[in-house]
Amino acid sequence: MGFLEVEVYDEDEQKVRLGDLVKGRWTVLYVYPKDNTPGCTTEAKEFTELLPEFEKLGFQVIGVSKDSVESHRRFKEKHGLKVKLLSDPKVRLIKALGAWGKKKRYGKEYEGVIRSTFIINPEGEIVWEKRNVRAKGHAERVLKAARELKG
Repeated sequence: MGFLEVEVYDEDEQKVRLGDLVKGRWTVLYVYPKDNTPGCTTEAKEFTELLPEFEKLGFQVIGVSKDSVESHRRFKEKHGLKVKLLSDPKVRLIKALGAWGKKKRYGKEYEGVIRSTFIINPEGEIVWEKRNVRAKGHAERVLKAARELKG
């Protein structure tokens, strides 16, 4: 199954196919580990701050994590986030995107979400991707890539 066929939950707790959300639109899809953690909050706030710039270029910005829809709601309210957030509790989409794998923290190895970002064209193809990104300043780098892609 390709990543476009994977179903996740939107902000209204409805199951949606990723392809239905991205087909026909330029999309920035960023995968992040956890709501309300310092890096993820920084990243989400930066994408929210730059959202008008992305929209001027014709892009939608969508974040996805394995957190619940309710967690996403609280995260958005607490920080005034404007980006759409999708819930992937079974990490099907995250795995399909290759954003799940081995990580190391404090000398221990474990499996988890690899902070990654993808730009998807209106045909549903990934045309740009970055993995293992640093949260701070990342949205600005993605905006630069989006501008380059749109010419």
